[in-house]
Amino acid sequence: MSQPPPPSAGRELANPPSDGISNLRFSNTSDHLLVSSWDKSVRLYDVSTNSLKGEFLHGGAVLDCCFHDDSSGFSVGSDNKVRRIVFNVGKEDVLGTHEKPVRCVEYSYAAGQVITGSWDKTVKCWDPRGASGPERTQVGTYVQPERVYSLSLVGNRLVVATAGRHVNIYDLRNMSQPEQRRESSLKYQTRCVRSYPNGTGYALSSVEGRVAMEFFDLSEAAQAKKYAFKCHRKSEAGRDIVYPVNAIAFHPIYGTFATGGCDGFVNIWDGNNKKRLYQYSKYPSSIAALSFSRDGQLLAVASSYTFEEGEKSHEPEAIFVRNVNEIEVKPKPKAYPTPAA
Repeated sequence: MSQPPPPSAGRELANPPSDGISNLRFSNTSDHLLVSSWDKSVRLYDVSTNSLKGEFLHGGAVLDCCFHDDSSGFSVGSDNKVRRIVFNVGKEDVLGTHEKPVRCVEYSYAAGQVITGSWDKTVKCWDPRGASGPERTQVGTYVQPERVYSLSLVGNRLVVATAGRHVNIYDLRNMSQPEQRRESSLKYQTRCVRSYPNGTGYALSSVEGRVAMEFFDLSEAAQAKKYAFKCHRKSEAGRDIVYPVNAIAFHPIYGTFATGGCDGFVNIWDGNNKKRLYQYSKYPSSIAALSFSRDGQLLAVASSYTFEEGEKSHEPEAIFVRNVNEIEVKPKPKAYPTPAA
């Protein structure tokens, strides 16, 4: 029998997906939440009223989604298609296709373009305004060293993380070649990459309970600031049990960040001071995705088994929305010793 989650888990949204949650994202302009799932659905929730505003069903598992505006967005998945979905009129357009499943999608407000990353080892850029035919919407195709696992965007800078621990960094205004080609500083497969809100670098997590904090500036002084840390682990009978870190989400006001792992925990970190600020009570299942609302007052948590241990019975998919207390996310000022009189 499934255990009820602790009351501190947050409000549970009604009508959750019926299979693994691949991502969730808050709108930039409201408390709307967009959710993609392996049950082939993309759902739009209004968190403030705990209501399902709309749903689209696709031809296969939906692996990612992002907002365009408050009632429309983009979705990608295992049917290789890139779609624009408009909830208030129930309309969808196919912008184009990849040759294999599409793992990630981002919308660049700066460039007015949709960026997708696929297991066909390419990143493609699309102009959604030309939706009268794929040949008009595709802006470019950029070959990657391996399958794309995660994308992140801040301003005009795009970070592409692939299989084989490759990281390519692009300027969207000149996609002909990466500004930088890097290798992950973590030894194991990349799970998630997220850019710092201030645009100076990115956090990258792996399947082996670690997060790396990286900087774009290649100067010696900037590179001296980079580091990695262990998280989402536990010791049991003298053995270290290590969990994948599936999700990273930055707080939009304070620049601190949350990580979610297959251990069912969400941790809040202060990257500048290298400290953990908070750990929330354990969730019923793996943390598959995280998103802060635009003002940082809410945190959406996808509690959803990510099949890291293969097929097994597991808790049902659930989305929790918790109110964020400032004490959980605000960096603590460094304590300096009081000088002797």
